[in-house]
Amino acid sequence: MKRVLTILLSLFLCLGVCIDASARKRLRDYGITPGVMKTGKNNAITDVAGVTVGHRTLDNGDRMHTGVTAIIPHQGNVFLKKCPAAVYVGNGFGKLAGSTQIQELGTLETPIILTNTLNVAEGIRALVTYTLTRPGCETVGSVNAVVGETNDGALNDVRARYVTEQNVLEAIFSAHDGPVEEGNVGAGRGTVAFGLKGGIGTSSRVLPASMGGYTVGVLVQTNYGGVLKIDGVEIGQMMGRYSFRDRILQDVDGSCMIVVATDAPIDARNLKRLAERAFMGLAQTGGIAANGSGDYVIAFSNCPENLVDESAPFYEPKLLQNEAMSGLFLAAIEATAEAIWNSLFMAETLTGKDSRTVEALDTDWAAKVIKAATKSQSSIRK
Repeated sequence: MKRVLTILLSLFLCLGVCIDASARKRLRDYGITPGVMKTGKNNAITDVAGVTVGHRTLDNGDRMHTGVTAIIPHQGNVFLKKCPAAVYVGNGFGKLAGSTQIQELGTLETPIILTNTLNVAEGIRALVTYTLTRPGCETVGSVNAVVGETNDGALNDVRARYVTEQNVLEAIFSAHDGPVEEGNVGAGRGTVAFGLKGGIGTSSRVLPASMGGYTVGVLVQTNYGGVLKIDGVEIGQMMGRYSFRDRILQDVDGSCMIVVATDAPIDARNLKRLAERAFMGLAQTGGIAANGSGDYVIAFSNCPENLVDESAPFYEPKLLQNEAMSGLFLAAIEATAEAIWNSLFMAETLTGKDSRTVEALDTDWAAKVIKAATKSQSSIRK
């Protein structure tokens, strides 16, 4: 307990690098509104009531460009009140700790941690510490820690394994609701997407009241390649920066972690179907799930009435019919695509390991091109 108190104290003394992304704007700040569904208040995963997000960013301006992002599913004890959950593997070149138990039992019992490839172990250690020290978990002897990763070795000295257990706990305890920091923060500090600076991105969609008014929120950690499309526009081709250009493989491997949250009352089976649709959102951005890319979706529902209390003799959830899933499917597709685009729009140019510089997307130029294409399409329809 003394060790945990020390960690908590350090949280208030040092919460890490604060990234000033005031010069960057999200996609919708340019007047671009992809999709047909409405967003939540913050257009973030935290629009799903109870979900909070925290970051711990590690950066020394030279070889250290990495971090941790924590997603807390609800504000109760997640181990004692587990969330129905599912995992979809788009391409399995990655290290998603805890995935097999989710697939087997259909529940999530810890926060979700995102970090770099070689620091997954620290994420597991921190989640075990966090869970064992929660009130009511005094006799717990098994914890299924869920930790996802992407390899930020292009800009970060990943072999140095900078992330510590304490850093992960700091991310967990700093989690908050409301707007979510995006771009070069947390687990997105050193990532690269489509040959441009990637990072953390988020978005949400809210179903009409006639369809239940449920919210779907998505958070992504982008570090993958392909041929970039934004709102249907071939931005990558226009820039002349895309994978397989001149038959040379460029920035195609990597990974993309996608976390989907909803308050809709659905079980693991339909959450698996929801996760599969989120992957369709990644496809809309031009991602190809390359051989060396670890592309995963973790989906969970925090509908209070359906949380799993294993101390009860029966589990009696109230579930939506399959026919009610289509609106949620579209919400997951749209929110995933926009979250990825937000990760690019909010990321900043970064010089990292071995003096390599990865440029951020020229968002002013991209916005003009997208709006011009949208205007042209509207004229054709008329």
